[in-house]
Amino acid sequence: MNGNDSMTETPVSERLSDSKLLAMQWKTIDWKKAEQEVNRLQVRIVKATQEKKWNTVKRLQYLLTHSFHAKALAVRRVTTNKGKKTAGVDGEIWRAPAMKMRAVLSLTDKNYRAKPLRRVYIEKKDKKKKRPLGIPTMYDRAMQALYALALEPVAETTADTKSFGFRKGRCCQDACEYIFTALSRKVSPEWVLEGDIKGCFDNISHEWLVENILIG
Repeated sequence: MNGNDSMTETPVSERLSDSKLLAMQWKTIDWKKAEQEVNRLQVRIVKATQEKKWNTVKRLQYLLTHSFHAKALAVRRVTTNKGKKTAGVDGEIWRAPAMKMRAVLSLTDKNYRAKPLRRVYIEKKDKKKKRPLGIPTMYDRAMQALYALALEPVAETTADTKSFGFRKGRCCQDACEYIFTALSRKVSPEWVLEGDIKGCFDNISHEWLVENILIG
């Protein structure tokens, strides 16, 4: 018998190293299918929210947060945005495809506890003061992105239709358009006042506020 005929071919997963296999799995993810599957569950969550079927909402959210496609999209989001090169307290950054795939397979809510934030100070627009910024680890950011996929359908369905800040699919131009429409009527206010209340009272003592405003 021919020696070649008697040997079975070694599976690809056994011939490749762990890192190469993970990298190959990441590169072969069908992102279009992943987006379709996640969107399908999100649409079902929206319908259940509109019908106030909260048990169904919870069940669908569980399915979504434990979905491979949702986890893959969450990891892709945190590894492609502006903060992809900024590490948290653990100093870890997911650059290589193998690291990204390993992160997808490791995302779980079992015994999950978020790590402390890395505190940095960035300059404000006036460049005179700095404001603190807390940076989560890559893993915590991926968990946030994963659960945001399940929470956004409910939030967008129940949120105020006139709010535009930090809303998916909305921008400052939408707010400007609404303001223009609201102020272009004959009965609209003629003036809009803007003030920094906290900054106005920064130099006033607490005792003065109590004596002159709260009491008198």
